[in-house]
Amino acid sequence: MTTTRDRTAIRRHPRKRKPILLAAGLVLQELFWLVSRVVDRGRYSPKHFDVNEFDLPLERLPAAFDGYRIIHLSDIHMGTWMNRERLEGVVELVLEEKPDLVAITGDFVSYTLDVSLDELAEVLARLHAPDGVYAVRGNHDCWTDPDRVSAMLGEAGIVELRNDFIRIERAGQRLYLAGVDDVYDGRADLEAVITRLPEDGAAILLAHEPDFADEAAGTGRFDLQLSGHSHGGQLNFPVVGPLYLPQLAKKYVRGLYRVGAMHLYVNRGLGTTALQLRVRCRPEIAVIALRSGLTRRPGQDGTAAGGMADRPDGWESSYSASFGDCAFPRPDEKTQSRTL
Repeated sequence: MTTTRDRTAIRRHPRKRKPILLAAGLVLQELFWLVSRVVDRGRYSPKHFDVNEFDLPLERLPAAFDGYRIIHLSDIHMGTWMNRERLEGVVELVLEEKPDLVAITGDFVSYTLDVSLDELAEVLARLHAPDGVYAVRGNHDCWTDPDRVSAMLGEAGIVELRNDFIRIERAGQRLYLAGVDDVYDGRADLEAVITRLPEDGAAILLAHEPDFADEAAGTGRFDLQLSGHSHGGQLNFPVVGPLYLPQLAKKYVRGLYRVGAMHLYVNRGLGTTALQLRVRCRPEIAVIALRSGLTRRPGQDGTAAGGMADRPDGWESSYSASFGDCAFPRPDEKTQSRTL
């Protein structure tokens, strides 16, 4: 005879299995992706990359810059998983998005310069945007040969913002783009930027290491910081989260954060270092459409997510445990990730 307690247990059993089935499905999805990478044997495939597109309102952004499109790339690490064919494919994906500006937040190389910097410059030279392509160096760039990496950027027509900034104008209104040299290697000089940066208009900061956001936000001058370095954790597993996080990327790991009055976006990067493997953390091309606080659309409150904008649905509890106080983006924030 089946008791009431037994019947209740039977009714609840499918609900208990749902998280297990979801986890199994996600694991199988990643296994298919990893197998496809092996089968491709170094060939480019657009399905390897996520084009992560979202709107981001900035309170101080002038109305003339409403809808301004920034492509954010990071951590190319040429010569490991990233090769010429794949990078050429990334460039094509970027150009299809028709950005107003391209920003690259460091780590063009890994541990050695056994890759051809001439080849890297040749491919990156194909990047173009109306307001230019800008970059800062990362820790791996400075650990290898920072001068040669800077020379490569110059050959590619990429403007390096080494503790410097540029001004962009539209209809007499201004947007500032600043950059600091690598923080990890002790080359960043934020004071040199702040003392010369005008007080009018919105300002965006490029900094390779995301945890630098606490210092940048403390100045009260920046509306947005773009960073990389973490690779989004690179190896991410349910419940436990990332297996390893580098120094200066332990607090802010991937996606969109609010640090004081400043937004921070941490790109998952394009390449890998020695371990040429990613788990639940695909290479990313971020497409950020800036929205002016002066032309806010209905339903926008001028705030952004307090955490990762690119996390898959269904893992709120496990990722919150792993990454701390990270809220999910609301539907009205129109965050969209497209796996190609």
